[in-house]
Amino acid sequence: MTVRLRPHHLLCMLTFVGEGYTEAFIDNYMRIAARLSAGEDILVVEGPDDICAPMLGEPDRHCLNESVTDRDMKASEAVEALLKMPAGPGASITPGADFLQRIRAAFGDGSIREACQRCEWSPLCTGIAGSGFDGVVVTALDR
Repeated sequence: MTVRLRPHHLLCMLTFVGEGYTEAFIDNYMRIAARLSAGEDILVVEGPDDICAPMLGEPDRHCLNESVTDRDMKASEAVEALLKMPAGPGASITPGADFLQRIRAAFGDGSIREACQRCEWSPLCTGIAGSGFDGVVVTALDR
């Protein structure tokens, strides 16, 4: 199986601690986090992804907004520059320990957070990064 993630969710998954928009969103994200932690590959997609799925039936489907598309573009550019590998739609990524360590270090120092500007979750994510990513759900098996 493969987890389908839009580019900015490559950043969001770094600080997910079990909070979210709705109970259905959180439950879905927890299942996805378990799959990622088990080493399931990521297919980067354009537009709504596996994390967005519970929100698509909501009246305010912010995942379709232009601001979110812009967030995706900035996130893919930042991850590609950092890791020297594709991170845009069509890219395949294995979220192993090295990947998570490198991307979390850059997230923690703020160097890949341009996509996070004006995101309502940014203050929470900043606090989680500042705590050394204490309590995050997505972890990695050493392979």
